[in-house]
Amino acid sequence: MNDDSKPGWLTRLGTLLLREPEDRDQLVELLRSASERELLDEEALAMIEGVLEVSELDAGGVMLPRAQIEFIDIGHDPAQIIRQVVAAGHSRFPVIDGGKDEVIGILHAKDLLRFYAEGEDNLRGMLRPAVFVPEAKRLNVLLRDFRRSRNHMAVVVDEYGGVAGLVTIEDVIEQIVGDIEDEYDFDDAEGDIIEVDAGRRVYRVKAATAIEDLNERIGSSFATEDYDTIGGLVVNAFGRVPRRNDRIELGDCEFLVLRADRRRLHLVQVIRMPVVEGQ
Repeated sequence: MNDDSKPGWLTRLGTLLLREPEDRDQLVELLRSASERELLDEEALAMIEGVLEVSELDAGGVMLPRAQIEFIDIGHDPAQIIRQVVAAGHSRFPVIDGGKDEVIGILHAKDLLRFYAEGEDNLRGMLRPAVFVPEAKRLNVLLRDFRRSRNHMAVVVDEYGGVAGLVTIEDVIEQIVGDIEDEYDFDDAEGDIIEVDAGRRVYRVKAATAIEDLNERIGSSFATEDYDTIGGLVVNAFGRVPRRNDRIELGDCEFLVLRADRRRLHLVQVIRMPVVEGQ
């Protein structure tokens, strides 16, 4: 018996779409129904939902908060700035002249090569113009502006003109497609736990790492009865899937989220804090 009598997937999708949605919630319900019937794969559904969400989100909702921004002070010695750039590992930095509200431009890490390759000595002249946006700026509008101007970073300001945070084109795109691989990624061959700073006992850890492996590596003592992985431990502690740059202290460790999307945690930084005697 052949399957010619069965309706094709286009026919089935068309039948679903005949139920014209009256609002966005019904549209999402319709799309999820299509996914459940395997007419739309999960990744496509997640991206469509992300596109719909972007129009309702603003820069203030996805920005890196001011307290977590790696500012560079133009008044510092170039050698000190280079050390700061290397330690942070980012590609772009907001540059200030004194206070943190005095952003005078954006420094691209690659431009620092000119200090050595070309004998350049004018750091201020290397700065790219800084783009400032209000916290209430919609992400769909911000993404359009990023594409038109070819800027990848904007400084978010509050109603008084002070620096509230920082938002990048990656932050906006991740709301649509989920987390994007970045400077924190490392190959599977490197292992699940990488020591970043031996002196400060800083480690980069994949969320899928077994808790017992972390305990053995850094001398921590997290329980393994309820959760098997670091991701499970951290997500439970937050009570939700955390966002990038969220921080939390558990036991004698501080966890900083390096990579996460709307569905799961991918990568964290773990700092083993010194144990104070008598506590």
